[in-house]
Amino acid sequence: MARIKLIGILKDKVSILKATLYINRHASSVHVAVLRATTHHPSRPPSEEKIASVLALGHSSRITACACIEALMDRLHGTQSAFVALKCLLTLHNIIAKGSFILKDQLAFYPSFGGHNFLNLSMFSDNSDLVMWEFSSWVRWYAGVVEQNLMVSRAIGYYLNSSKKDKEEKALTLLDSDLAVEIEVLVEFVVRICDAPNSLDLQRNNLVYEVVRAAGEDYRSVQREILARVKEAGDRVDSVEGVNSDELTQLIDTLQRLEGCKGKLMLLFLNRKRNDGFWDTVRETKAMLVETKKKKEEKSLVRFAGRDESAESTQFWNPFLEPGQLLLLPSGGGWLDFGPTPIAV
Repeated sequence: MARIKLIGILKDKVSILKATLYINRHASSVHVAVLRATTHHPSRPPSEEKIASVLALGHSSRITACACIEALMDRLHGTQSAFVALKCLLTLHNIIAKGSFILKDQLAFYPSFGGHNFLNLSMFSDNSDLVMWEFSSWVRWYAGVVEQNLMVSRAIGYYLNSSKKDKEEKALTLLDSDLAVEIEVLVEFVVRICDAPNSLDLQRNNLVYEVVRAAGEDYRSVQREILARVKEAGDRVDSVEGVNSDELTQLIDTLQRLEGCKGKLMLLFLNRKRNDGFWDTVRETKAMLVETKKKKEEKSLVRFAGRDESAESTQFWNPFLEPGQLLLLPSGGGWLDFGPTPIAV
């Protein structure tokens, strides 16, 4: 590890020196800010000052913001160091949470280079040694978290960390189908967070700890979004006829997946609050949905049985059968011949 640290320090110095020698001073300042925020140091996350220097690039022109995102993406895709990759992702995450609209816009529409992950890190692996290989799993997980953050923001119409005042009121205006879809998207984010590597002991590393803390901030934001929508879903199931059966099934399955994440979340965010109120609301709402679904199914069975009895009676005594016409009884009794029977003389 000491050798990797020394080599990383030398690489950082060379990279920053080359960036300062750029003829284009504007491009030089952008690259230097990005390099200083994404060093090879194995345990030191980027300081608030270094993150602020990157965020400040978004308060200039759109060209500067575009150059910033491009430099970050080039750094992210060009490195083989798990530490550099984690710092790039942490910087991008800070842009989503605190960056200007121009920076967020450039990041949200950055072109995909293929692969399941738009950040193209689903196959990332630092093979320097066994420890770095384990850190690589945190890179892949965190890339998925950052990506899912952007996907959720697109789905609900605003960024998770935004100060939008009418977030809870938005749930009131959603159609039942849209409400179910948004709950599913938000729960999918929780599932993604729960897919954290099993090497939770690596959280003792300051960089990994900061990454998990940032993911925890997203989780709390997602909790608030889910809670508002789950409460609204609970208010809408008072009437048995109020919610479609398919939507009920979708909501029940989604909330069941969410409850399955509770144990892993407590392990991942060990020093966080238990949020018992949130889980109680999820459990109670799911129970209401299950009961409503049961009532709808029972009501449907009663109607279906009534139609069957009426149909059987009508068909058996149907006065409009032609002579010789065969009738199939719905009870499985076979064909009956109501035509004239020939008599042998």
